[in-house]
Amino acid sequence: MISVDAHRETVTGLLGNAPVISLPLASAAGLVLAEDVLAGVSLPPFDNSAMDGYAVRAADVAEVPVTLPVADDIPAGRVDIGKLEPGTAHRIMTGAPLPPGADAVVMVEHTDGGVTDVRILRTAVPDAHIRHLGEDVVEGTVALPAGTVLGPAQLGLAAAVGLAEVPVRRPLKVLVVSTGTELVDAPNPLRHGQIYESNSIMLASAIRALGCEAEVVRSVVDDVDEFRAVIEPRLADVDLLVTSGGVSAGAYEVVKDALTGQGVEFRKVAMQPGGPQGCGRWNGVPVVTLPGNPVSVLVSFEAFLRPALLAAMGHSGVDRQKVRARLTEAMKSPAGRRQFRRGFYTHSEGEVTGVVGPRGGPGSHLLASFTQANCLIVLPEEVDSAEQGDEVDVLLL
Repeated sequence: MISVDAHRETVTGLLGNAPVISLPLASAAGLVLAEDVLAGVSLPPFDNSAMDGYAVRAADVAEVPVTLPVADDIPAGRVDIGKLEPGTAHRIMTGAPLPPGADAVVMVEHTDGGVTDVRILRTAVPDAHIRHLGEDVVEGTVALPAGTVLGPAQLGLAAAVGLAEVPVRRPLKVLVVSTGTELVDAPNPLRHGQIYESNSIMLASAIRALGCEAEVVRSVVDDVDEFRAVIEPRLADVDLLVTSGGVSAGAYEVVKDALTGQGVEFRKVAMQPGGPQGCGRWNGVPVVTLPGNPVSVLVSFEAFLRPALLAAMGHSGVDRQKVRARLTEAMKSPAGRRQFRRGFYTHSEGEVTGVVGPRGGPGSHLLASFTQANCLIVLPEEVDSAEQGDEVDVLLL
C-alpha cells in the first residue's frame, strides 16, 4: 500500500498550475491573482475632506466662536477648485477636493451650518478631518500581490486603483463521471438491486464550491467499450477527469478495466475509508479515480482532490484547519491505515482543546452520518485504538 501523503503528492503533481488568464473584476471573485497588481492611481488620488463641513485655515479658527464668510461651495465630484483666501471658509462635502490654502476641515456639527456666513463654534488643528493624497495606496506601488485570493475587499481595491481586469489562475474544468450498472438517476423508479446515483452530485457540488467548473456524466454502465465511447470524446475540453466507482479488485471494475495500460495507475492507499484509488493521464488529461461508496468519495475528495485543485488555482492555504480535541468515546482503527471518521467537534470555552465524538460507524456506505458531521477525526497509521478522553487530530469541515 502507498501512504496517504504520497498519493496526495502524486495527485497534486498531476494538475500542476492552472493557466493564467485576464478576467473582468465581476468574474474574478474567489480566484487567485497570478501576478502583482500595481496601483494605477494613488488612494486617495487627491487631498479631500473626511467630513461634511467647512474647509478653513486652522489659524483663522484658533479662537472661537468666530464668523467667516463662505466664499465657495465644494460638492464631491467638483473639479474646478478655487483657492481658499485667508479669513474665509469654503463649504465642503465628504470626499470633495480640499481647496489650496486650506489645512483643516471643521465638521458641520461644530458650526451653525451657514451658507453665506458660517459661525464656527470649535477650533480645528491642522490636518483635522483631511484625507491626504496616497495615504492608503501610492500610485505605481503593489496594491495586491500575486497569490492574493480575490474577495470583496480585494476586488474593491482593484477597482479603486483603476483596474477593469485582473490576471488570475483560470478555474479548472473538471469532468465528473459516476459508474455502475446498478445506478439509477432520480426520480426514475428503482428495481430490486438498484440504487439512486449520488456520487456525481456530491463531487460536482464540492468541486464547484472551490470555484472550478464541473461537467457531469451520470451512471455509466459497467461496460468498457461504452465507458470509453462516452468519456473519451469529452477529454479535449477538460483539465481533469474524476471518476467514482469501478476501481476495486473484483470483477466488473469498469474504470480499472478501461484505463489500465492507458496511463492510469491503480493502487491501494493506506487509509479507511477510500483505500482503492487511481491516478495518471489518459490521452494527456489528468485522471483521478475514486472508489464508489459515497463516504469514500467525500473523504477522498477532502484528502486528495480538494488540496490539489486549490493548489493548481494558486491558493497557498489548501488544508482544512486542524485542531486537537478530546474524544467523547473510544474508537478503533485498522492497524497500518489512516482512519478518517465523521465527527462532531465542539469548542470548549476557556479550554485549550475542544471535544469531539464520532458520528456513525466506520462504514463507507453510511452517508447520513456525514450530514451530521462538522469535522473528520483522524487516527494515524500507527494507532489502532483511542480511548475516551484521548486527544486526537480533527479536520474542521
